Amino acid sequence: MDVLTIVQIVSAILLVICIILQRSGAGIEGALGGGSSYESVRATRRGFDKFIFIITIVIGVLFVAACAIQILLSR
Repeated sequence: MDVLTIVQIVSAILLVICIILQRSGAGIEGALGGGSSYESVRATRRGFDKFIFIITIVIGVLFVAACAIQILLSR
């Protein structure tokens, strides 16, 4: 395996974990798509929620960048 493949695998696993951590606060309704009231959509992120939100964005960008680089290098 090359380095980009390892980066993709690790970032994909971390991305899934971060998304699950974000959704765990919403309860089972939020995980299944229900319970989307105005308060849950328009909530201010603070503390740990904000940290996980920012980390999720960073890991997502890293994953997309690694995929794009691997596609460009495979040509």
